[in-house]
Amino acid sequence: MNEKRLMTGGEAMLEILLREGVDTIFGYPGGGIMPFYNSLYDYTDRIRHILMRHEQGCVHAAQGYARTSGRVGVCTVTSGPGATNTITGLADAMLDSTPLVVISGQVPVSLLGSDAFQEVNFVGLAQVVTKWTCQIKHASEIADVMARAFYIARSGRPGPVAIDFTKNAQQEMVELDYKPLNFIRGYVPSPEPNMEQIKEAAKLINEAKKPMALVGQGITLAGAEAELDKFLRKSGIPAGATMLGLSAVPSDHPNYLGMLGMHGCYAANIKNDDCDLLIALGMRFDDRVTCDVKKYGRNAKVVHLEIDPAEINKIIYADAPVLGDLAQTLPLLTEAIEARKHEEWMAELRQANQEEYEKVIKGALHPTEGYLKMGEVINAVSEAYNDNAVLVTDVGQQQLMATRYFRFRSPRSVVTSGGLGTMGFGLPAAIGAKLGTPERDVCLFVGDGGLQMTIQELTTIMQTEVDVKIILLNNFYLGNVRQWQEMFFDHRYSFTDLIDPDFGGIATANKIGYVCVEKREDLAAAIAQMKESKGSFLLEVRVEREDNVLPMVAPGAGVSDMMLEFKK
Repeated sequence: MNEKRLMTGGEAMLEILLREGVDTIFGYPGGGIMPFYNSLYDYTDRIRHILMRHEQGCVHAAQGYARTSGRVGVCTVTSGPGATNTITGLADAMLDSTPLVVISGQVPVSLLGSDAFQEVNFVGLAQVVTKWTCQIKHASEIADVMARAFYIARSGRPGPVAIDFTKNAQQEMVELDYKPLNFIRGYVPSPEPNMEQIKEAAKLINEAKKPMALVGQGITLAGAEAELDKFLRKSGIPAGATMLGLSAVPSDHPNYLGMLGMHGCYAANIKNDDCDLLIALGMRFDDRVTCDVKKYGRNAKVVHLEIDPAEINKIIYADAPVLGDLAQTLPLLTEAIEARKHEEWMAELRQANQEEYEKVIKGALHPTEGYLKMGEVINAVSEAYNDNAVLVTDVGQQQLMATRYFRFRSPRSVVTSGGLGTMGFGLPAAIGAKLGTPERDVCLFVGDGGLQMTIQELTTIMQTEVDVKIILLNNFYLGNVRQWQEMFFDHRYSFTDLIDPDFGGIATANKIGYVCVEKREDLAAAIAQMKESKGSFLLEVRVEREDNVLPMVAPGAGVSDMMLEFKK
């Protein structure tokens, strides 16, 4: 309903958020955004505001909310340092195609350019890490700017939008006339499917002897998981997933190989040279997937289904590009291909994965002696939640292990920082992930280094009583950096050894359940205690200090050179 009445700019902003379906804001008030917060005081029965403890946490929480709910995440911060503290989150969301609208306060128009208190050129700073950014100088501009903001954030390849909201615009009176957008001249969010492209791609698929599908997050963003399943079952093509593409294919799918890339499954990497066709589905050939691009897919032709034309031929040449929304193009491709089976090729791949199981996975998941290992903890937690929890990770060894060994039955079950690799992402993102999908269990895996980067958000958990299960895999190292120092820098552990605080004391201070496990025989009971607890819980597991993530592709190597072991 577009009821016209006189209201402040702050109230107009809130009315727009309601009309765009926003039910949750992650924010932190301050002088530059105070008039908006004054208006928000009267809207708390309609919009839930989550008071985070740092503006970076605001953005990461909005990311978690967007990733699990499929909706636009929204956060509100003040000007100056409040705005600059969002830059890391915006960059993270831009690289991972997460739809956000970040609203920052700004000094009044009369003070712009004067180096006023807490004035910063946020539009200039945010331009390089957002899909679009704009400054609202007067209340009369709010409706048009916000209609564009939400349309741009969620349409086509999603991404973050930053809105700089001057203080005078928040206070001025305006008669709101808001109309959501579904068209902007010159902006083509999704190219229309081209049947000639579809036919050429189908021809290559029908001719291929050893094809492989590369499943990216584009499947999830398009909501095309069911279409993907039909494609894989009809084509008989084996599939691996990028880190952000995980859970688009259930872990027990008969065609599924596992994760792609530097620490992915052995088969999809080691057999790269044997593959004669790569079918990229909503992925961008990130360097963590391709490793040395000169050695990637050397004997394969490439079909690339992608919504963003800028990604076509950017890194890997596409013999048959297919532009458009995967929800539209993938069913057309499935219809055009022949029903086939690739049993011999699949058997080769399964054999390679069996070799990985014997040399790496069995020891990682089912050790019988020595210190607890990250893999066995992750496996045990996944089993405890029937492989159907939402996995949230921070960045580091626990991220690489969790994305390898956690299993998935449902879509939108992975929230992690992919492109930017942001330590500190996990805890605030888990808060947002739970609020975005309150009916599901949320399990956060975090390291002792990453947890301390945004540990203040434990207090947000205390205040909001959000239910997040936190599994701290503590090896008292910056583990991933230490692994590289061991492997490639002659064991020179330069400033990666951590002396940690009493995490139990911190959890108790924030009224969060806590238990610490050091022995294998105590693990199952501790996981059961965590699962049965009401509200959030911190399970600290002291794991082997120098455990390494394997398999691994060494720097400068091709994916087919993946190593299953590291000789010290």
